Amino acid sequence: MAVTIVVDSTADLLEQVKARVKIVPLTIRFGEDEYIPGVDMDPHRFYELLVESSALPTTSQAAPYAFEKVFREALEAGDDVVCLTCASKLSGTYQSAVIAAEEFPGKVWVVDSGTIAIGLAILTEYALSLVDRGFGPEEIVLQLLRKREDVRLLALVDTLEYLKKGGRISPAVAFAGGVLNIKPVITIADGEIAVLGKARGSRQANNLLVQEIQKAGGVDFRKPLLLGYTGLSDALLRKYIADSAQLWEGNCESLPVSIVGSVVGTHVGPGAVAVAFFAEEKRL
Repeated sequence: MAVTIVVDSTADLLEQVKARVKIVPLTIRFGEDEYIPGVDMDPHRFYELLVESSALPTTSQAAPYAFEKVFREALEAGDDVVCLTCASKLSGTYQSAVIAAEEFPGKVWVVDSGTIAIGLAILTEYALSLVDRGFGPEEIVLQLLRKREDVRLLALVDTLEYLKKGGRISPAVAFAGGVLNIKPVITIADGEIAVLGKARGSRQANNLLVQEIQKAGGVDFRKPLLLGYTGLSDALLRKYIADSAQLWEGNCESLPVSIVGSVVGTHVGPGAVAVAFFAEEKRL
């Protein structure tokens, strides 16, 4: 029995991964205008609108019906389904998937990834590797529940303006950070944006991001890895890769890159650099 992997559209998937999964879209609204990312709005258009807008956009969770439709299509093709969603503390999308799965007992399994964006993307890629190895749906779910604890998502923010707009930091902190050229390294933990450290200037910030990767346990290069950026240019990401070359050289042949989508991009704004990886397992 084959297994279809279903994932919601908050995952910033590489094209070759998109081709192998079913995607359930969330919607995003700028004022009165509503869009479906990946259908009638690509990431570049999103960042154009984000820069132009004085207020942050809002997102709407995927409805149970949207999941039910995708689940039914996969089951009618003869597959079982394992569905991965963004963290339940960040969105009601997980609950929508659970409600939809109740229509198909014993055929659809839903996993709360505990992460989002490129973090969800690498867990999705790992799920596909389990499918390729011939694992059944129950085995895949057990492995995902175990390995999601090793997923790390870190981001270096270029501007504090969007964290201010979203009420994550005060205007005074944002102003002071701008004057001092402060670049925070953040993560997503327990459904909230948490600041891990701050640096002045891009070079110090890039070094801080490398340090935070090492503190998180180091990168397990045997598992999926993904770098990401927000905005219309990847220039800051390319600079980060050059500054952190010692972290990657000799460990991987290439560094896969994805543009970070609307959910995370809304809160960090353009110019952010992100890294998602599986931390090295501790060996006794």
